[in-house]
Amino acid sequence: MGADYTPQEVFERHQRGEIQLIDVRQQHEHDAGRIAGTRLIELAVLAAEADTIDHEKPVVFYCRSGGRSGMGAQAFNGAGYDAHNMSGGMIDWHAAGLPIEPDDGYVAD
Repeated sequence: MGADYTPQEVFERHQRGEIQLIDVRQQHEHDAGRIAGTRLIELAVLAAEADTIDHEKPVVFYCRSGGRSGMGAQAFNGAGYDAHNMSGGMIDWHAAGLPIEPDDGYVAD
């Protein structure tokens, strides 16, 4: 399985355009606060949306704390993707002072 990335590593790789970054939380969580330029695919429909995810580019999944996204990364690795989990999720991203969209965004419970 692909190694987990820290929020800082995800931020840097995302800035350089090296990864696809997918939020697997629910819509209300995504609306409350998210990483700019990421796509929302709720974990419940992730498998059904697999064909819409580029197989050639590394994919990083994130959620609130890293649990749901870890399951997504594990499943996608099993399907042959270069898939990774963002350790600590949005909680650690926010704690690291990394940007959240919108400007008044927050990490939803």
